[in-house]
Amino acid sequence: MDKKQVAIVGAGISGLLACKYCLSKGFNPIVFESESDIGGVWAKTFKTTRLQAPKALYQFSDFPWPPSVTDDFPTHQQILAYFRSYATHFDLIPYIKLHSRVKGISYDGPYSETWSLWNGTGETFPSNGKWNVTVEDTQTATIQVYTVDFVILCLGRFKDVPNIPDFPAGKGPVVFHGQAIHSMEYAAMDHETATKFVKGKKVVVVGFGKSGLDVARECSSINGPEHPCTIVYRRDHWKLPDWAPWGIPFTYLYFTRFSHLFVHKPGEGFLLSLIATLLSPLGWGVSKLVESYIKNKTPISKFDMVPQHSFAKDTRACLITYMPDPDDFFDAVEKGSIKLQKTPKFSFYDKGILIEEDNTRIEADTVIFATGFKGAEKLKNIFESSTFQNFISGSPRIPLYRECIHPRIPQLAIIGFSEGLSNLYVSEMRSKWVTALLEGAFKVPSVDEMQKDIARWDEYMKQSSGEYHYRSSIGALEIWYNDQLCKDMGMNPLRKNGALVNLLEPYGPLDYA
Repeated sequence: MDKKQVAIVGAGISGLLACKYCLSKGFNPIVFESESDIGGVWAKTFKTTRLQAPKALYQFSDFPWPPSVTDDFPTHQQILAYFRSYATHFDLIPYIKLHSRVKGISYDGPYSETWSLWNGTGETFPSNGKWNVTVEDTQTATIQVYTVDFVILCLGRFKDVPNIPDFPAGKGPVVFHGQAIHSMEYAAMDHETATKFVKGKKVVVVGFGKSGLDVARECSSINGPEHPCTIVYRRDHWKLPDWAPWGIPFTYLYFTRFSHLFVHKPGEGFLLSLIATLLSPLGWGVSKLVESYIKNKTPISKFDMVPQHSFAKDTRACLITYMPDPDDFFDAVEKGSIKLQKTPKFSFYDKGILIEEDNTRIEADTVIFATGFKGAEKLKNIFESSTFQNFISGSPRIPLYRECIHPRIPQLAIIGFSEGLSNLYVSEMRSKWVTALLEGAFKVPSVDEMQKDIARWDEYMKQSSGEYHYRSSIGALEIWYNDQLCKDMGMNPLRKNGALVNLLEPYGPLDYA
């Protein structure tokens, strides 16, 4: 029998993992990557960018970090080298086509919105269904169409389609006489060009997530208080100064089965629901413990940076940010190299940014939007079918069963769109799950049952994350989520030896080797 051909879109961590596990199951993968190198978001990033999570949480289960990388938070150069070593070790490079941008995908086969089973039959590979993948060679501008048996989209959410806020007519960047760019464009510059771009300029950074923090710190280190960098942002989120609040490793607070008992979970039974209700004060206490540490360790109260919501809410929505060397950041704020401007609404005028609530004007030469990406739009637009596009964009969260497949889109999986607190090993578990599904190790339930499970996760996000429920996230529930995948694949979800060890010790990538 011919090997089934699987098209994988993207050669970031999810694409590499999907390729590796497809090969291990005997499939014939072909990976399309629009850039000139593998690595996804890590291929082009800021000079000072480092890993957000400790490397012990961010590694391949069967390919640990080399002993030469001694820092717990490796640089982006070290991360890229690690990815390349992984791709070389598992001989993935021959299956990756660089400079290959997927323009669109179209399904060629029978299809009905009334199907009660995924793919109509419940089988992974129906006898007469194929995908046509239209690919542009970005070096030659030539187009080629590949016909494949299955598609795995590993597009990622934090790349390619920038999110620029909408402004009323006459109040947007068009009236600004300086330069306004997205952080994506800044990251694409080589480091020398990026330094020249901001040197000697008054820079305003819009947004205060990971990218906004990195860009502002770079600008302040280049320019100092002579040309301060202003961060304009809407609301505060919790920023971890280190991963051991009050000396307790963060993994013991949020990466153990015991910590999962404190919170209600999608699909839990009566007993677990009762335990979560009884232990919820412990979960509240853990959140307050971390909050008190952050307030003690950093002067966020002094600078009016205390979030109005709990640390737990940010964790579940994957909105916490690791702030390395916080003293350096707050020294820059104290000395005026970085200025903070919190506002629900702003607009542009010819010389910079206008804070509308009090008419404050912030002069700028350059404005850099660190306002994220339109991941859902990017995912939607790869489909040529308007029906499939509507399936992707028709609800606040991308409705995926096990965060991997849409019940009504045949012969297709999505890996890496939904976030975890450690995206690498979350993507590895999903790659194992998808390829086990492809080889027939298990079958997914009916479309109706899958949709009910998706609704349970939606309700969990609404209850736990409030206004951030639209985010595709499994934050702080990695173990519970991985348990579902393990059970589907026939693996024992208890990955450690002994009941107490399973309950109290943190789980990480190596537990799922």
